[in-house]
Amino acid sequence: MATSDFPDGVATSGRPAGSTLTVDLDAIGANYRTLRNRTEGAVCAGVVKANAYGLGVELVGQRLWREGCRTFFVASLEEAIHLRGLLQDAEIVTLHGLMLGEEAYYREYGLLPTLNDIGQIETWSAYCGRTGSLPAAVHFDTGMSRLGLSASERRRLSGNPEIIAGIECRYLLSHLACADPPGHPLNDMQRCDFAEVVSWMPHEKASLAASAGIFLGRGWHFDMVRAGIALYGGAPVEGQPNPMIPVVRLEGLVLQVRDVDSSETVGYGATHKITKPTRVATVAAGYADGYLRSLGSRSAARWGNTTLSLIGRVSMDLITLDATAATGLMAGDMVELIGSDYDINALASDAGTIPYEILTSLGRRYRRCYLDDGA
Repeated sequence: MATSDFPDGVATSGRPAGSTLTVDLDAIGANYRTLRNRTEGAVCAGVVKANAYGLGVELVGQRLWREGCRTFFVASLEEAIHLRGLLQDAEIVTLHGLMLGEEAYYREYGLLPTLNDIGQIETWSAYCGRTGSLPAAVHFDTGMSRLGLSASERRRLSGNPEIIAGIECRYLLSHLACADPPGHPLNDMQRCDFAEVVSWMPHEKASLAASAGIFLGRGWHFDMVRAGIALYGGAPVEGQPNPMIPVVRLEGLVLQVRDVDSSETVGYGATHKITKPTRVATVAAGYADGYLRSLGSRSAARWGNTTLSLIGRVSMDLITLDATAATGLMAGDMVELIGSDYDINALASDAGTIPYEILTSLGRRYRRCYLDDGA
C-alpha cells in the first residue's frame, strides 16, 4: 500500500510536481522488531510524540500497532486525544504531566497522565477519590533535573506512603541523561538510583530506557523500554555502526540548471564565489521545509552515483548545488537530499545538530508518500 497526503484534499494523480518525502513504514516495522528483540522479555513501547517525530502519527501509529506495539507515549494531552481517535485499544501515556483541569479528559478518553511532582500526585489521588481509581505513570528524576519528582520529593513520598495510596501506578518512569555514549558514568548511577525507587514504590511496570538505553543491556531494561528515535532510523549509540534501517528519503525537485563562470557568486551574501565554469542546479527545498540553514556550503545531494555539493547559503525555499559533474541533469529531475547513502544522522552531523531536529523539522510542503508492505 502506498499513500500520500496534500493540503486541502488535492488528489495524488495529476497534482503539481514537487519535492517528495518518502516514509518507509516497513522500515519502521523492522526497526521496532529489532528493538523488541533486544529487550529480552521487557515490553517495547513506542514513542510517537511530535506527530511521530514529524513523520505522521496516523500511519506510523497504525503500523506499530500491527507490529504488536500496545503502549504508546506522547508529549501532550492534545497529542494523546488525537492518537486515541486512531488507536481505540492502545495504552496511551502523556509525558508533560497533569495540569489542573485536565483530569476529566484523561478519564473520558481512557488516557494515562504522567505525574511529575507531589502536587500532581495529590491532584490525581483526589480526583480518583471522587470518581474511582484510575491508572497513571509516576516519574522520578534520577539525573535530568527536568521533569519528575525531585530528590526531596522522593524522600517525602517514601516517608509518607499515604500520599501515593490513592494512585494506581501503572508505570514507574525515569529517563537517562547520557545513554548515547554508553560508557558515561551517569548511566550506571541512574540505573542504581532508579532500582532503589523500584524497590519501594508500588507499580506494575518500571521503565528507564529509551532508544539508546536499550543498547546499554538488560540491566537498564527493567519491565519496559520506550523506543523513540531508533524507530525512525536514528543512530542510538554514538561512535558505533547504526543497526537501524533508514526510514526517510527526501528528494528535491530541480527547478533550474544554469551555467556560471568565474567572478560570479551564488546565493545570499555572495558567500560562494565561482572560480571556474560551473553548472548550478537550484532545488525546491529550504529552511522553511526543515532543510536547516546551517547546512549552507556543508551538505550534498546525490543524483544517481554523482555527488552534488551544496554551494552558497540555504534560503527559505531554495538550495543551490554544484551540478557540473551531473551530465544530463535538467529541470524537473529529482535529486536525493536524504537517503540510504546520506541519512538523517549524516545530515544532522553536517548541520551541527541531532537527527531528532532533522526529522521533526521536515516541512509540510513536501509531497509525502508512505511505503507499506513493500508497495
